[in-house]
Amino acid sequence: MPSLIQSVVCIDCGHVHETVSPLPTKCESCGSLWLEARYDYAKTVEIWQAGLSERTTSIWRYEELLPVSTDKPIVSMGEGWSPMLKAEALGAEMEHQHIYIKDERQSPTGSFKDRQGSITISYLKQLGIKECVLASTGNKAAAYAAFCARAGIRLWIFLTSTVPSEKLRELALYGAEVVKIAGTYDQAKKVASDFAARRNLYFDGGANGIPGRESFKTIAYEIAEQLARLDPPDDQGRWRAPDWYVQAVSGGIGPLGVLRGFNELKEMGLVDKIPKLAVVQSEGCAPMVAAWRFKLEKADPVVPHTRITVLATGDPGRAYTMLRASCMEHGGAMIAVSDGDAFRAMRRLARVEGLSMEPAASVAFAGLERLIKDGEIKPDERVVVNCSGHTFPAEKHILEEQYVLDLQFGEGDTSSPSHTQLEEGLGAAFERLDEQVTTVVVIDDNPQDSRLVRRLLQAHKNYRVFEVNNPLDGLDLVRQRKPDLVVMDLTMPDLDGFSLLESFKNDEEVQHIPVVVISAKTLTAADRARLEGRAESLWQKGNFNTRELVQHVVETLGGDLDETPEELAEASRGQVVTASKQKISPDTPAPPETIHAIVVIDDEPRDARLIRRLLEATGRYKVHEALNGAAGLAAVKEHKPALIVLDLILPDTSGQELLERLNTDPDTKDIPIVVLTAKDINANERAQMLGKIISLFEKANLDRQALVDYVNETLSNE
Repeated sequence: MPSLIQSVVCIDCGHVHETVSPLPTKCESCGSLWLEARYDYAKTVEIWQAGLSERTTSIWRYEELLPVSTDKPIVSMGEGWSPMLKAEALGAEMEHQHIYIKDERQSPTGSFKDRQGSITISYLKQLGIKECVLASTGNKAAAYAAFCARAGIRLWIFLTSTVPSEKLRELALYGAEVVKIAGTYDQAKKVASDFAARRNLYFDGGANGIPGRESFKTIAYEIAEQLARLDPPDDQGRWRAPDWYVQAVSGGIGPLGVLRGFNELKEMGLVDKIPKLAVVQSEGCAPMVAAWRFKLEKADPVVPHTRITVLATGDPGRAYTMLRASCMEHGGAMIAVSDGDAFRAMRRLARVEGLSMEPAASVAFAGLERLIKDGEIKPDERVVVNCSGHTFPAEKHILEEQYVLDLQFGEGDTSSPSHTQLEEGLGAAFERLDEQVTTVVVIDDNPQDSRLVRRLLQAHKNYRVFEVNNPLDGLDLVRQRKPDLVVMDLTMPDLDGFSLLESFKNDEEVQHIPVVVISAKTLTAADRARLEGRAESLWQKGNFNTRELVQHVVETLGGDLDETPEELAEASRGQVVTASKQKISPDTPAPPETIHAIVVIDDEPRDARLIRRLLEATGRYKVHEALNGAAGLAAVKEHKPALIVLDLILPDTSGQELLERLNTDPDTKDIPIVVLTAKDINANERAQMLGKIISLFEKANLDRQALVDYVNETLSNE
């Protein structure tokens, strides 16, 4: 059955919205953001009582009471229907025999937020949304990143700098765009909201969003259905609600959804009560607990001071008011525990129940212990605790820090800035962020060349530049990251640049991305025809003005090139200053007909490749590489080169011996030889080589342009 949603009702004014596709985001009558979905409960209970046993064991088991249509594609990874465990050993230690654990650690990304991720991202996919923004303290970010990856939706995540780096790497692994804020979660949420508004992107508002809040109802449905199996009620036609539901709380969206689910079950007659709610917070961030203690109807925001970052929401807003109302009506409590209490509870659960949980989950168990000890929870009351997440860490070695954008507000204390400081800081931060989120992917199998391009760009602009040294990895990265520009070589192993460009232009998702080619390849008219319409420009390696290249890239990206600060100019010093940007056109004159052959004999493939690229970039030479002496002699006999570039350290013979053979062979003795070596040459060795070579260059201090100029001059009259 598809969803049986009938209307959406404003919680504040009661206005009924009968149009539910798409779901309204605010009340059309009073403008409130707090809306609630309503369903055909009579038909639902009839269907459910007929039996759910044959249905999928995921949140979509309860599709009639979800706000997303299953008639259209949904994004699911089997989230939901997590195990319900009776905590026998923990109960023995706490002297309470009715403790049950809802083990949300089994979710796809290891937390109960996967329920929210599945339903929200399914909803966005059905709306055709391609890009969205959210702020998070960690687990929600991981869930959204995973489901957005599965749905093909680009995700921007704003987090605080207190989120562990392992979590940031996990998000980047899914392909999310991660922005780290040097401030509180509430500031991160403000920045995220403004960022979404500036770019006209969907912003996930959290607790007041219908899809997200409705997703957590499924926890209540599962608890009631599973508890009835573990501890059957007297009335066999009913499910069973526990006496207490315990959860660690940050913003409050989870327990809001759970309470909503139990209210629906009671309305349908499937349970006979609404559980008492135990809201547990960390002492370092407990605005709800403070307001509850002083019997306040609203919670005052606080600045978080807790090591448990997942629970570091300082301003719960409307969520507290709604949770408080439930506690007042049905019973319940709001308590705070220290980080130390939470870590001790974590160790205890691992020791006695074999459950490894995240610190946020252990906060709930520390609260449970306190409530039992204080007599709030009676010995005969059934208690369900939400074990909300696992201790899963992201692999820290496969992603580097450039996947995370670090957004600073400015100088001074960012823990509690004034309103004016925050607004000024946000303005400056947004200016930096617009530049930081501009992404360039550089694809070149030579790490030295890709690194040079990255340094050149970042010396002038604060772009985020990714280097890839394998074309297949480059293709994958471009499809995943969808950068603003690609800079690439043409001559690479596994996949040549022409085929790579073809792959880009045949992919609707990335075909619009401009491509700048920087290559040493000598292009034929046919090559230029293949590039026409696929590349913005062509630059010859070793022969371009670095500032002109950067200016071209910046202009292509729609920016302006400022003067380069002196301290940032180092990356572009010492480079060749002859401009060589070329318009891509098959009508461009072909290179000269006379192409000299050159043989490079060097056992280091990268050095040989570098020389080949430098020389072939001039369009005057065809360079053949040989990686040992025997192959070098064979290449010289085959190609009859106009010049030889020789290393002195070879695996099968010494450079001096090879030099002697070349100079005594009538067929090769007149070929000019340039020695390029990493070997320390003493005065005696230099004297012995006089008359046998025309020049010597040391690898460690190689002036690339000087080498090219020398070869050009030597062969200019050939």
